[in-house]
Amino acid sequence: MISLYAAIWRVSGRRQILLIVLSVAIAALAAAPLKFQQEIVNLLTEASFDTSELFLLGAGMMGVIMLSLGLKWLMGYRSQLLGEDVIRLIRKRLLTDAAAKQSMHRDILTGTLSTAISSEAEELGKFTGSAFSEPVMQFGTLISVVGFVASTQPGLGILALAMIAPQIAIVLFTQRRVNMLLAGRVRLLRRATNKITASDISAVEASVLEDFDSIYGARRSMFRWKLSTKFVLSLINAAGTVSVFMLGGLFILRGQTDVGTVVAATMGLSRLQGPTTFLISFYRQVSANRVKFELLRDMSLYAGQPVREPQS
Repeated sequence: MISLYAAIWRVSGRRQILLIVLSVAIAALAAAPLKFQQEIVNLLTEASFDTSELFLLGAGMMGVIMLSLGLKWLMGYRSQLLGEDVIRLIRKRLLTDAAAKQSMHRDILTGTLSTAISSEAEELGKFTGSAFSEPVMQFGTLISVVGFVASTQPGLGILALAMIAPQIAIVLFTQRRVNMLLAGRVRLLRRATNKITASDISAVEASVLEDFDSIYGARRSMFRWKLSTKFVLSLINAAGTVSVFMLGGLFILRGQTDVGTVVAATMGLSRLQGPTTFLISFYRQVSANRVKFELLRDMSLYAGQPVREPQS
């Protein structure tokens, strides 16, 4: 993974700095709407309240949301543009390297080359645009929201943290198996395309169809692992939401907190589910792209060149 990020920084380090700054600013604003929600709900529960204060709080909340959305738009645009630029760079280097090998009178595996240029380069390039900024933003959002919930009601903050830990453990356990299946699928697809482009199709039909069946089997296993993991993670999130309602209600009955705090904590919990889900998905994406990066880096474009196996 270090080698993947080192390569990304070499080709896009300067542009990544601005994206990181934007992501930190977005994360810093993450808990601000929750504070406004808390103040508005508590204001509405008072026997008498000033209508102008209600509108002032609403305007402040809307202003913070608009600022956050504007920063997200700018970060999204620049990260996607960066990703597209890296896709172009990878494709250029792959083609230039292939042309250099062919000029040395070597037979190029055109199937492997076309697969790498058409799909593998695009997947890896897209990842580059958000490789640094997205995890910084989402992790910062987790810190911001958990910090707000814990500062208003420590018990609910501990509960929020307790939801995150098992999800991380589950993903770390399952992703290793998914990576092995992913690497095997890429190799099978390259082998099949090489057979099609280098031989008479009728002569290799049975072998290629067998490879297609193997690719299908690998994808089927990946689906089972991913969907089973998603089921368990969703169950944990649902249990966390129910627990916050029950624990928060108990605190209100005991006079240990107010309605606004519980509402804000509940909304904060839903805000936590987004970053947590993203970071889990991002870890999967990083892990999968590390495999793809190693496969591209060590790709053999002609027969007889040894290829290092990527680590699972």
